[in-house]
Amino acid sequence: MPELPEVETVRKGLLPAMEGAVIAQADVNRPDLRWPFPDRMAERLTGATVRQLRRRSKYILADLSTDETLLIHLGMSGRMTVSGDPLGQFHHNHPAAQKHNHVVFHMANGTRVTFNDARRFGVMDLIPTKDQDIHWLLKDIGPEPLGNDFHEAHLIERFKGKNTPVKTALLDQRIVAGLGNIYVCEVLFRAGIHPARKASRISAARVASMVPIIRDVLSEAIESGGSSLRDYRQADGELGYFQHGFRVYDQEGETCATPSCGKEIRRIVQSGRSSFFCPQCQR
Repeated sequence: MPELPEVETVRKGLLPAMEGAVIAQADVNRPDLRWPFPDRMAERLTGATVRQLRRRSKYILADLSTDETLLIHLGMSGRMTVSGDPLGQFHHNHPAAQKHNHVVFHMANGTRVTFNDARRFGVMDLIPTKDQDIHWLLKDIGPEPLGNDFHEAHLIERFKGKNTPVKTALLDQRIVAGLGNIYVCEVLFRAGIHPARKASRISAARVASMVPIIRDVLSEAIESGGSSLRDYRQADGELGYFQHGFRVYDQEGETCATPSCGKEIRRIVQSGRSSFFCPQCQR
């Protein structure tokens, strides 16, 4: 599932095509994805101007001139791709329609934005912009890790009494927004913390040290266009490249990247997810 860097990369790719532009026509080609689409979705989108394109955690939020916000989650296999940009920023012409093109935005500027989702775990909803903070998918999400509300004191406080593995704690969207399995593994390796260590048993100093590491890992991933493992593509159809710099994720059996370590990366399963770590560098 795309994590914060992938969603942010898609949002940035959509900006020149969508932000400030009018949705001349919206085609909704099925009644649902993971859940049913909102009533009259195509009608409510057609003719609206996209005032602003934002991200909250793993959600893309398009604020519309109708005072509604389109909420988008890519799910497991969802892609949003742009074609036909008149400014020449995207090199693809409009492709032929594909089987899983479930929602298509025909923009008045000549671009086409297509949401394709083979597994249909994606989500789209239309909500009053003024009520977005109380939407059931957004209301309990914690601070953005690249924002000012995420800081050392916050993470130290949230880890107090947390009798769960640190890996599980960092995946908890109520503690910090947008982190997923890939980037938590990479963060914990850089921090030298074993993924099974209980969050409450980590010293305040070590907890605090994770904050800049989280920011660094996410920023590097965004700069690389995210990680492409299976279905993820950028908005122009290109792959992300951060996977080429993985130090532990999906590196089971490979030699640790730390000079002079020499140990092999191991994998354990936590809550049904694979955790990759170095048994010597992470304690």
